Amino acid sequence: MLIDRIDVRAPGDEHARSVPAVQAVAGKGLVGDRYFHADGARPGLALTLIDAAVVAAVGLQPGETRRQLTVTGSGAELYALIGKRFRIGDVECYGVEICEPCLHLQQVTRPGILRELVHRGGINADILTDGTIAVGNPVVADP
Repeated sequence: MLIDRIDVRAPGDEHARSVPAVQAVAGKGLVGDRYFHADGARPGLALTLIDAAVVAAVGLQPGETRRQLTVTGSGAELYALIGKRFRIGDVECYGVEICEPCLHLQQVTRPGILRELVHRGGINADILTDGTIAVGNPVVADP
């Protein structure tokens, strides 16, 4: 898998902005994103990833899913990261759980999107080491 797109949304911003790279901070999140927790993120709240094929299949535009990282490759590979350590470039992460869609997503997109994304809305992950995540970085499970 590869990072296809990075979207960050500053606190209070309605729309995400696509960036070529972002600084990841262990235990806190992505610098400049609304889900950056300066005091430390609860497990699974530092990072979200979704498969680009799922985004296209449900007819959303890139960035509309409210996930931070969009990956290309196999969706099965993405879900296989749950319960495992993995790397995005030089940043070590840990897959925590499926990132189910929320009612807010439906409110800002369209009716029915919750049903379409149940069990395929991506994954939540923890960031274990500081570093830079960039478009084109590989996403690789640790052995």
